Amino acid sequence: MDLNSSKKYSKVTIVSLLVVLVAGAFVSGWYLGAGRVSAGGPMASLVNIEKCQGSSCTPDKFLLLPKLSNATKGQPQNVDFSPFWKAWQTLNDNYVNGTDAINSTSTKKGTDQDRVWGAISGMVDSVGDPYTVFMPPKEKSRFEEDIRGNFSGVGMEIGSKDGVPTVISPLPGSPAKAAGILAGDKIVKVDGVSTVSMSLDDAIGKIRGKEGTAVTLNILHDKAKQTTDIKIVRAIITIPTIDTKTIDTGNGQKIFVISLYNFSAQSSNLFRNAIQEFAKSGNNKLVLDLRGNPGGYLDAAVDMASWFLPQGKTIVRESYGTSRPEKLYQSAGYNIFAGKNLKMVVLIDKGSASASEILAGALSEYGVAKLVGEKTFGKGSVQELVPITADSSLKITIARWLTPKGKSLSHNGLDPDVVVKIPDLASGTPGKDPVMDKAVELLK
Repeated sequence: MDLNSSKKYSKVTIVSLLVVLVAGAFVSGWYLGAGRVSAGGPMASLVNIEKCQGSSCTPDKFLLLPKLSNATKGQPQNVDFSPFWKAWQTLNDNYVNGTDAINSTSTKKGTDQDRVWGAISGMVDSVGDPYTVFMPPKEKSRFEEDIRGNFSGVGMEIGSKDGVPTVISPLPGSPAKAAGILAGDKIVKVDGVSTVSMSLDDAIGKIRGKEGTAVTLNILHDKAKQTTDIKIVRAIITIPTIDTKTIDTGNGQKIFVISLYNFSAQSSNLFRNAIQEFAKSGNNKLVLDLRGNPGGYLDAAVDMASWFLPQGKTIVRESYGTSRPEKLYQSAGYNIFAGKNLKMVVLIDKGSASASEILAGALSEYGVAKLVGEKTFGKGSVQELVPITADSSLKITIARWLTPKGKSLSHNGLDPDVVVKIPDLASGTPGKDPVMDKAVELLK
């Protein structure tokens, strides 16, 4: 669940193109009442008039088109839409759905609007980016539910690795966590259905479901040779944000620990409270635990880094390739630990992603903290939410995040300064936390 902190709504070209498709769907449907439309269709004729043939393409029909709202607004030049309209019309003329045929394999009877949503989804899928997704009304509603932080499901963050739905992190206290789901697990099947060629959004939709119902995931654990079926009963998931505690290491030494589970809208204020609690303790040893933190709002990561860095220091670089100059996000300069001999460790693992990698990368590269644990997930892309209609949206990747020194977070993530190998479930000691133990050792 990764969003750029500012939801920009300035992608006029994309919105206009989709408006053209929607308007075209209306035109094609309207003319069906008057008789069969030509292969190109009336809207295609606006772009390719010379290809329009047949009685349905007579000039008097074109006279009706200017009455349509936004029929040509934002229309791309030199793009031939006739294949789209030919496919549309072929479906209208020839497809036999489950309500019309005996022994049909399909029972779905899609509406014209369903076709428009499907066309937009197909166009978006063609760019090959699992994080660029069109959300028609149902999916948009589910996305907004996720943002609110309370929903029904199994409680895990999912990304895409090598085209396979992959667990970024199970949420603390969730059914997924209790069932043994681990960061890095690859989801091979959902209820017996292969995830090969399944979009990330579709996989999430199949895993989500009503509270009290069950879903069976066929999982390939990291380094395992065989998959395992794991049955999970869905529940209402409330996403936690932050916890604090103090570890007493003996001889009067104490280490303050902040465990941050996500970068939500309220996380900046909660982190400020935790930092103030640490500052008042008089302690100078801090562990920031970002393990299993899948990220969230960029502004939250920038605000948190500002507690440790001087004003103007670059926290993350937003690269747009060659399309425009990169944007720098810089420290607000709270920097309350300057000159106070702060000793800090940040814990990371393969479930640390996105905003977690931004914060950890900045603190590491400026020498504020050592990174301890495992290599991070590697989610360094920036998504922007663009409204397409009142009840649909496009989540589109617009940039890539780089660390202050220019390391791409999308390429293999962050390497820890101190690697701690995590024992597998069979050989590990229950209740032991070797990563936290190493942090305590370094700080002592």
